[in-house]
Amino acid sequence: MFSNSFIPDMRFGAGSFSEIGAAAATLGSIDRALVVMDSFLAATGLANRLIDDLRAHGIIASLFADFAGEPKLSHLQAAMRAARGAQLVIGVGGGSALDIAKITSCCAASGQDPMFYALAAKPLPKNPLKKIMVPTTAGTGSETSATNIFTGPEGKKLWIWGPETKADLVILDPALTVTLPRHLTAWCGMDALIHAFEAATNRNTHKGAQLYAHEALRLVAGSLETAVTSPADLEARGRVLLGSCYAGIAIDNCGTAIAHNISHAMAGLGPVHHGLATALAFEATLPWLVAARTPELDAAARALGLETAAMLPACVSDLMDRCDIHRALPAAFDAYSSDDLAAEMRATENRPMRRATIRDVSDDDVDRFAAMIMSLPRSLR
Repeated sequence: MFSNSFIPDMRFGAGSFSEIGAAAATLGSIDRALVVMDSFLAATGLANRLIDDLRAHGIIASLFADFAGEPKLSHLQAAMRAARGAQLVIGVGGGSALDIAKITSCCAASGQDPMFYALAAKPLPKNPLKKIMVPTTAGTGSETSATNIFTGPEGKKLWIWGPETKADLVILDPALTVTLPRHLTAWCGMDALIHAFEAATNRNTHKGAQLYAHEALRLVAGSLETAVTSPADLEARGRVLLGSCYAGIAIDNCGTAIAHNISHAMAGLGPVHHGLATALAFEATLPWLVAARTPELDAAARALGLETAAMLPACVSDLMDRCDIHRALPAAFDAYSSDDLAAEMRATENRPMRRATIRDVSDDDVDRFAAMIMSLPRSLR
C-alpha cells in the first residue's frame, strides 16, 4: 500500500512566465504580493517585469532580494517582515529563493519565527499565504516539494516540512534557465538526477513515486549534456527542467539517501554548491550502493537504458565527465578533516537520509565515505 502526496497545479512551456499575473488574479482575493528573488536575478530586469505584470492585474507587489547563497535564518526573518500585508508570495529562482518563499508563506501567516517549526517541532499553520513557485534552475525540485532547507543560528542545516509549504501553482518556463552558467547547469542537473535515483531506490520507495522518478531519470540523463554544451537549446532545457520537477515529486514522497546525507553534512562544514556536493557523494558511494542488488536498483538502471545496476557507476561517471564536472572541493574545506565530515553525517538532522539508504550504513561506512570525500583535491571555483 502507498499514497502519493498532492501535486501542485503546474504550467509548462517557454514564455509561461508572462502568465503569472493573470494566474495570480485567479487565486482568490489578492491585492498585495511579495516577490522573492535573489539580487543577481532581480538585476536582470526579471523582477520589474513580474511586478509590472502583477500591477496590470490589480496586484501591488514588493521585492525581497536581500539574500545570496543558501537560505539562512536571518533571510527568512527579513522575508517575513517584507511579507506583512501580503496575501501571496511568489518565489523565483533556485532552491534558495523557493525555500525562502515557501517558509515565508507559513511564518508570515502565523507570525511565528521559523525556528518554531524547525525539524517539525510544531505543526505548520493551516492558512498559509498563497504561493507561486517559478524555478530558474533545473535541480532542486523545491517547487513541488514539502521539504524546505535553511541554515539555523548555529550554522547547521535544518528543515521545515509540511504540505502547508507546497505551492498553489508552479510555473515551468525553460526560457528562464538558458542563462544559467555551464557548471551550474551541470551541478543542478546532477542534483535532479540523484533525487530521482534515490527516491526510486531507497527504503521508502514505492510504485507511485517511481512513475515520476524513472521518467525524471530518462529526461535528465538524456538531455543534461546538451543543456550544458548547447545552453540555448530550449528542448533540452525543457526536458531537464521537467525532469527536475518530476524528481521533486518523487523525493516529496520518498525522500533521499546516502548521497544527500553526505552533501548536507558537507554544507554543515563550509560553503559548497549543493548539486556539486551531491554529485561528488553519489559518485563516491554508488559502487557500494549497487552491491545491494535490489530489483529497484535494476529498474532505475533500466530507466537509464542500462541492463543492470552494476553498470550504473560507470554510466554516472561518464555523464559527469561529459558535463565537465570537476571532482574537487572548495578551498574552505582545507580547514576540516574527514572526522569533521563524519560527525556531520551522524548529526540528528542528517539521520533520516542515512536510515533511508537501501543498504545499512555502518559507522565504518560513514568514516570511509567521509575520507573519500575529504581526499578530493581543492579548487578555487
